[in-house]
Amino acid sequence: MEQFLKGIHVGSAKYPKTPNQHYAYGTAGFRCSADILDAVLFRMGILAVLRSKHVKATIGVMITASHNPVEDNGVKLVEPMGEMLLPAWEGHATRLANAADEDLEATVRAIIAELEVDISQSANVFVARDTRPSSVRLVQALKDGVTAVNGHLTDYGLLSTPQLHYLVRCQNTKDAYGQHTEEGYYKKLAAAYTSLRKLITPARSEQNDVGGCIDYSNHILLDGANGVGALKVAQFLTFMNPGLLDITVYNDGSSGKLNEQCGADFVKVQQSPSSGMPAQVGEKCVSLDGDADRIVYFYLDEDKKFHLLDGDKLATLIAGYVQELVTQSGLQLKMGLVQTAYANGSSTKYAVETLKVPVACVCTGVKHLHHKAEEFDIGVYFEANGHGTVLYSQEAEKKIHHASSDESLSNEQRKAATILRHFVDLTNQTVGDALSDMLLVETVLWARRWNMEAWNKSYTDLPNRLLKVKVKDRTVVQTTDAERQCTSPAGLQDAINALIADYQSARSFVRPSGTEDVVRVYAEAATREQADKLAYAVAGEVYDLAQGVGDRPVAPSS
Repeated sequence: MEQFLKGIHVGSAKYPKTPNQHYAYGTAGFRCSADILDAVLFRMGILAVLRSKHVKATIGVMITASHNPVEDNGVKLVEPMGEMLLPAWEGHATRLANAADEDLEATVRAIIAELEVDISQSANVFVARDTRPSSVRLVQALKDGVTAVNGHLTDYGLLSTPQLHYLVRCQNTKDAYGQHTEEGYYKKLAAAYTSLRKLITPARSEQNDVGGCIDYSNHILLDGANGVGALKVAQFLTFMNPGLLDITVYNDGSSGKLNEQCGADFVKVQQSPSSGMPAQVGEKCVSLDGDADRIVYFYLDEDKKFHLLDGDKLATLIAGYVQELVTQSGLQLKMGLVQTAYANGSSTKYAVETLKVPVACVCTGVKHLHHKAEEFDIGVYFEANGHGTVLYSQEAEKKIHHASSDESLSNEQRKAATILRHFVDLTNQTVGDALSDMLLVETVLWARRWNMEAWNKSYTDLPNRLLKVKVKDRTVVQTTDAERQCTSPAGLQDAINALIADYQSARSFVRPSGTEDVVRVYAEAATREQADKLAYAVAGEVYDLAQGVGDRPVAPSS
């Protein structure tokens, strides 16, 4: 034990904890100003080694702050099968990050004792980073933490977040999931997409009943958010057969700041095209976030009106197509779509009533969606912000593979199963992956022979508004029913219910922020005016009943 711990004291002196700074490991890991993360990275190097020894498998560490400004950074650990860190270990991460320098060694000892970690086991850690300048420095701090406790580290340099998750899973499945190299990642996706394009016969125009001009185009204007995704899309295209996709990358990092006036979060929040790329009528536009795990589509119609196709649109498009393949193949598989309360009410109705896909609602956060999706044979999940994927159970994959070559089935059934098998290979099941998700979407649009307008007409979003109210203490607001009902403070849910009753097709909920003393307010209704009025009215009730600070929310004059 003493030999194992002897490097901690030296490393701790090199990376002292920032005074009076508290860190909390959440869904996004640790994320804050890059200037106060060095000590955290050193300690997460130690924790990654402990986790690797505990599970006897390779652990990943991703250094990124996703859609945050370039001045921020963060770190999150990746589990052996590419999942996010277990909730119990989030607590250990928070505990280790906040230990006083003089208590660090004792804290490590305590974690080892409590979890009965066998320190004689070898430890293997994969690390990758995004394009932030601070990431290089933070990688070194992580390396020092890993080596301080004699772990082995492999540095993959610049990768998207989903690529690192993929590599970790490949390593721990002995390449059964795919080759554990960046090239292997590209080759797997390229092969699956190429096979699907060969197998699928696009629908004829007259078979589509969505209306409008229907014609698939492989031309895409891609906003790389001046991040790592721009680099990786360009690399991926070198593995693709020419002509299958025609992608022009903008905001590629050659100029402009990461996520500044661009990227998926900017497009989603501002409801407008990214700067740094042309906004041409009718063009199919795709926007990634800084670490390429989120994706949204958008376009301008003939009147130059902006249209966003966010995570809800992606989820229903993909779920509908997979459901169709399952039906055509004759497979008996339980399928479900997992959403959060932020999902547009129209998307939920469309999934249940038109697609006949059951919908489950969970608390906000990808870890909640991912966990719920695992309960289905095929689980599709997306947050409205464009972060999501499809999960297939081991039994589902076995049935799909068997059906694709089962001579007792009809040609149509075998073909549907074969298409579904390649669709599985095209999916990064470890985490939301902007590149993989884009290829899934393009496959479905090709099969439907849909352009952006046709896809957008599948259902019409209800107008919605998202606000936040500053409060003294966000913990006074408590919720239940996947955050859709408020249990505290007393009277708030009754007030919300009374306000909702005044509007058509209305819905509203409130939830405390996970990181700051604000309460988030979501409202949707039949018209934009009603959605705005409802949102501000609910925000006013939150201010009054939850000890709001600053100015009381008031709707802007029209």
